[in-house]
Amino acid sequence: MLSDNGSPVSLHIAGAVVEIKLNRPPANALGPAIIEGLHKGLDAADALPAKVIVVSSALPGFFAAGADIKHMSTVDAASFGAYGDALRGAVERLANHPAVSVAAVDGLALGGGLELAMACSLRVAGSSARLGLPEVKLGLIPGAGGTQRLPRLIGRGRALDIMLTGREVAAEEAIRIGLVDRLVPAGTALDAARELARELCAASSPAQRAVVRTVDAAYDRPLAEGLRYEAEQVNELFERGEAAEGLRAFIDKRSPEFV
Repeated sequence: MLSDNGSPVSLHIAGAVVEIKLNRPPANALGPAIIEGLHKGLDAADALPAKVIVVSSALPGFFAAGADIKHMSTVDAASFGAYGDALRGAVERLANHPAVSVAAVDGLALGGGLELAMACSLRVAGSSARLGLPEVKLGLIPGAGGTQRLPRLIGRGRALDIMLTGREVAAEEAIRIGLVDRLVPAGTALDAARELARELCAASSPAQRAVVRTVDAAYDRPLAEGLRYEAEQVNELFERGEAAEGLRAFIDKRSPEFV
């Protein structure tokens, strides 16, 4: 199913996958219309409920070039703060969504665009992708999670290098340092993300959510506490029946039928 075609954000729903496609020429600046569209996409994911969310772009050469600088330059401090809160709200809602999320990045993903991609569970990049957080060149810092997520993905030193210089990172470097998870030929990121989504849909959603929670706990909790949390999640999955189906399917030599 395709909806809102021609709007700043279009939605495509196929089975348990919701595809959120940015389409605001010339560069998918993350203005109020795209923020609203992101929420509509996440509403659709809630309603299904979706197992996978794919975030992509309809514009050749751009994933998203960042926050809406033209909008930012015309507002007062209060409105600037409200805009920042709105953008952060959409990014954090995506980051905390129970569905696995995949960013399909072809072309530029800068500033808020990279922050949106980093909020996804996984990132697939085309070989022409260029990523960066250039806010220091505007007298600002990343404000939609970039200062927190980038060092968690690639380490403090590499994150500082990228943020202090504001430089762009080519796709080959991005895969090497762990900023993206899969590298594919230019122009094929969306196809690869869709294939990954199909692969993800075959697994247990509760188990996937538990994986994300426990991996996040590795960053937020001491090791001993994280190990206890991991054990709790394993036991909970066994008790709810997902594991029973997975184990029985393995014994029966068939594909599991997860909810």
